[in-house]
Order: sequence, then C-alpha cells, then structure tokens
Amino acid sequence: MSLQKLARELDETARQTAAMVEGISDALEMLSSKSVDGDSARIQAIQMIVTALQGQDRIEQRCHNMALAVRQFDLLPLTATEDVYDEIWSNLTLDELRVPSLSGIAAHSAHGDAELF
Repeated sequence: MSLQKLARELDETARQTAAMVEGISDALEMLSSKSVDGDSARIQAIQMIVTALQGQDRIEQRCHNMALAVRQFDLLPLTATEDVYDEIWSNLTLDELRVPSLSGIAAHSAHGDAELF
C-alpha cells in the first residue's frame, strides 16, 4: 500500500510540474502576442511567472518529503505493519498544492514586488 501511495504522490507531483511549466509557456505566449500592449504583456507575464515559480517551491517540498518517507521506509524491518507506514505518511506534508487555499494563491492576489522565498 505504501508504494501505491508513493506512486500516486509521484503522479500528482508530475501533474503539478506540468501545470507549472504550462504557466511559464502561457507567459511566453503573452510576451510574444502582438494583440497585447507591450507594457501590459510584461506585467501579466511577470505575474504568471511568479505564480509558476511559487508552484515550483511547493513541488520541491513535496519531492523532499517523499524522499524522506522512502528513506524512513528503508529503515523499517520487513515485519513492520501497515500502521507504521501510515504513520510515516501522516507526518509528512504532501498535499500543499491540493489545498484550495494554497494552490495558485499568487494568481488570486495583488502583487507588489515579487516574493520568491
């Protein structure tokens, strides 16, 4: 079961990575569009790129957490129960991008200076 959960988390992380790259691609399209004023295109593209970069930060956190779980699984004896594996998963933060209040928050708030950290 734990490997199935890991596979689901990896699939979700891959999906989120693709969405992040799509945001950057959309920003590039905005910049190359002749139908949008140059200044307006730059402002919109900057907001789109900042949002994508914030997503990358969260994806990186997910990857570190999954790696930590696998390292902890590796230390368990072969006789470890499913409850022990579940406890390891429960101590990790893996759903930060699926929480509506966090996911894409930058896209819904006003920006002053880019906050990348």
